[in-house]
Amino acid sequence: MIPELIAGLSGLLPAGAVKTGAFDVEPYARDQGPVLTLQSPSAVVWVETVEQVQEVLRWAHTNRVPVVPRGAGTGVSGGAHATTGCIVLNLERMNRIIAVKPLDEIAVVEPGVINADLNTAAARHGLMYAPDPASYRISTIGGNVATNAGGLRCAKYGVTRDSILALDVVLADGTLIHTGVQTFKGVAGYDLTSLFVGSEGTLGIVVGVTVRLRYLPHSEQTLAAFFPNVQAAAAGVLAIGQARVQPAIMELLDGMTLSALDGAHGSNLRGRGGALLLVQTDGFGAEAEAAVVRTVLTSLGGTVDSQDVGEAARLIDLRRHSRGDEVDDEFRVGEDVAVPRSQLVHYIAQLERVAADHSVQLKVVAHAGDGNLHPTFWVSAREGVEGVARLDLALDESVRLALDLGGTITGEHGVGQYKLRWLPWEQGEQVLELQRQIKDVFDPHGILNPGKAITARA
Repeated sequence: MIPELIAGLSGLLPAGAVKTGAFDVEPYARDQGPVLTLQSPSAVVWVETVEQVQEVLRWAHTNRVPVVPRGAGTGVSGGAHATTGCIVLNLERMNRIIAVKPLDEIAVVEPGVINADLNTAAARHGLMYAPDPASYRISTIGGNVATNAGGLRCAKYGVTRDSILALDVVLADGTLIHTGVQTFKGVAGYDLTSLFVGSEGTLGIVVGVTVRLRYLPHSEQTLAAFFPNVQAAAAGVLAIGQARVQPAIMELLDGMTLSALDGAHGSNLRGRGGALLLVQTDGFGAEAEAAVVRTVLTSLGGTVDSQDVGEAARLIDLRRHSRGDEVDDEFRVGEDVAVPRSQLVHYIAQLERVAADHSVQLKVVAHAGDGNLHPTFWVSAREGVEGVARLDLALDESVRLALDLGGTITGEHGVGQYKLRWLPWEQGEQVLELQRQIKDVFDPHGILNPGKAITARA
């Protein structure tokens, strides 16, 4: 990028807000998703106020400079990867909790607020922010909004969109708009708030979020049900639904995942069974619902243990670490397809077949309560190009199978950059073109997170 352009941007912001050195920008060149082509941003820009975001967008709009918004960088689909000639707009410093209104059961926050920090503030009033992605201790609310993130509690409380009431958004030309309401109901006009949620920063930059809060549960009961194999555990998910019990958390971990957790954390999960179904009921009926779950799962051959508070917290924390500590690379790719719950058992069996057919390794964890699976395929780096080719074939087949069963290519991580090749498999050309037209309305020069979330015109 021309140095004079960067100098002009620097002049609009406080000293030190714009960094261009390789040491400063490289940590912000990617998120945790697989990298197709690694690009370095021309600059990283830190903003602290809405007005600063507006200044940056006016400058970018005038000079046709791509802008990649970024929070904590915990995304796993490449939605925050740098693109050619871009600046990365870092929103982490916009981290104020503006208000918690316990009587209205809402909170107003800036996009850089950490999910866990919002929950800490809400808990003082007997409330909680329900969406809880595995990265909740470090991921930002703005990033959660960008991808419509889910989490462990999504079985009962839904994903991010279900908890967003209103947004403040800076558009591509620097215009500030407000969408939504501060009430739980509101149907005036088109639902632009829901349109922005999950749009991955391609339509505007979210600078304020009004969220709905939920009641902290009166009590919780956690059950760990171990089964001989993952198909039996998946059958338990359907049986719980047929018993008409709605757990807050219902997570499925296969044997490979249990072994990996044992190796990383010194646990002994794999020794207790070939798969784990982790179920948590909550509220005043938690104990009664847990009793029903125990009966159902025991009748299917599960070994069911009630967990004390400490052990339950440890098991749930282990589940949050089940993706592993490594960053995905070209030899290891984690997915987040979703299928109808009635297809869980069949789809998991098909995943195991796909892994065997293509000689790749597989482990599966799932938000089983809503059919959202996170299969991770990998090959040894020593296998080089040939191994990567087999990995890609396995990924492609697993996605096609999910779609054939009525599923989707992404349940909560977003399309980002990595999944663009699969989007036309799920959505027809007419739908894709409508999305491009919406993009044109909000971002006529195509500067907002280009090459992400939607496919370009041929």
